[in-house]
Amino acid sequence: MEMSMPLVWLAVAIVFSVIELATMGLVTIWFAAGALAALLLSMIGAPVLLQVAAFLVVSVAVLLVVRPLAAKYVNGKAKKTNIDAIIGRRLVVKKEIDNLKGTGKIDMDGTTWMAASTIDNIIIPEGTTVRVVKVSGAKLIVEREDLNL
Repeated sequence: MEMSMPLVWLAVAIVFSVIELATMGLVTIWFAAGALAALLLSMIGAPVLLQVAAFLVVSVAVLLVVRPLAAKYVNGKAKKTNIDAIIGRRLVVKKEIDNLKGTGKIDMDGTTWMAASTIDNIIIPEGTTVRVVKVSGAKLIVEREDLNL
């Protein structure tokens, strides 16, 4: 069994690498690194128990060190799109927002959207700055900026 361990660790590293390439989500790269460490130990004749321990220790170490860095530099630069890009935007009311009357319009990037307030019993006058908190179908749900100070 000792003679085949380098092949086992090589296969494990390849499998985890292929899974990582398929997902591109930093899911299994830690285990591929651990398998490479175990592969190196198996090639110099280290006991299987030491190989398994190295696999586990290196996998966890790489996970703990690399994942936070990757999350900070890779995911932090992801650009919001679609609905996510609208939430939080500050816009100006084009037509008075009155939930009870069902009125309200906002211009956003050259298009006019229906708008409603998060609070039913207030009227938001034309020209007021609001913040988008939710999108419901083709309607923006907003709240007044001056109420969130």
